[in-house]
Amino acid sequence: MRSLTTAATGMQAQQMNVEVISNNIANMNTTAFQRQRAEFQDLIYQSVERMGASSSDAGTIVPTGVQVGLGVQAASVYRITEQGSLIQTGNRYDLAISGRGYFRIQLPSGADAYTRAGNFAVSPDGQLVTTDGYTVAPGIAIPQGARDVAINQQGQVQALIDGQTDPQIVGQLELSTFFNDAGLEAMGDNLFMETAASGAPTTGTPGSTGFGVVRQGFVEGANVNAVSEITALIQAQRAYEMNARVISASDEMLAASSNLR
Repeated sequence: MRSLTTAATGMQAQQMNVEVISNNIANMNTTAFQRQRAEFQDLIYQSVERMGASSSDAGTIVPTGVQVGLGVQAASVYRITEQGSLIQTGNRYDLAISGRGYFRIQLPSGADAYTRAGNFAVSPDGQLVTTDGYTVAPGIAIPQGARDVAINQQGQVQALIDGQTDPQIVGQLELSTFFNDAGLEAMGDNLFMETAASGAPTTGTPGSTGFGVVRQGFVEGANVNAVSEITALIQAQRAYEMNARVISASDEMLAASSNLR
């Protein structure tokens, strides 16, 4: 019976749906996490009687035909790049992006990664780095004698050094944007990599046309809505149960036909 394999594909699809939802819920408190949504599409159809086929020698045609669907399959897991809420931390090295853009991170391999998680720190040699010690491009060096650091909305980094009345400009942050943010490849550790689907990055200064601004002393929260995720989880669970019932019904029908005398 087709219904057995059809319902099995439905159970597999809802299992993936629950896995995506569980990852969203698990990362509710992850800095700048972007929630995901599983998307599905129907499988190929089996044509028992093709529509448009000739039904007589008088030229009549079959108007609708008979097509039986064979189930569902995963089409994609789409990343929702909606802005998360800004959370004030008071840490002078915490930065949030309000608007479009990603911070560019230099990996130890020399490759570039991108992130919206601006919970940065300072390395032993004064470089602005991520929590894993990766350098924030294009490289911001904080002087050793700096008693305070200010970063304006345009990403200009200024240090107030003992013995000087005016702050000293020590660097300029840059942001990168992509035509298709959802096409970035998630690498874990809040990092993304460029792919052919995302397109090449466009780099610019914060606040310029097409780029967001930087907020010092804030981090971006996850854009996960707990109520929406729990509602989606209940819907996925019910869909899984209904597909399981189809398998049970199909099994009972097969058992009844095999017991015919």
